[in-house]
Amino acid sequence: MGKNIHVIPVDDRWGVKAEGESEPSQVVDTQEEAFEIGRELAKQERSELLIHGEDGQIRERNTYGKDPFPPRG
Repeated sequence: MGKNIHVIPVDDRWGVKAEGESEPSQVVDTQEEAFEIGRELAKQERSELLIHGEDGQIRERNTYGKDPFPPRG
């Protein structure tokens, strides 16, 4: 499983950043645009995509690839 990908607020824009990196690899105008970029990266890395709100708190998580905690049943 690759590095988790984060969609984070950057001033009045949105960034896409791999976990452990100090700076976003891309900064775009909308959260939706950052989500689409982040989703593609997470699919390639077979990792988790973490979406942060404007306050910086994680508000959504999506796993792409092998889910370490699949639902029962």
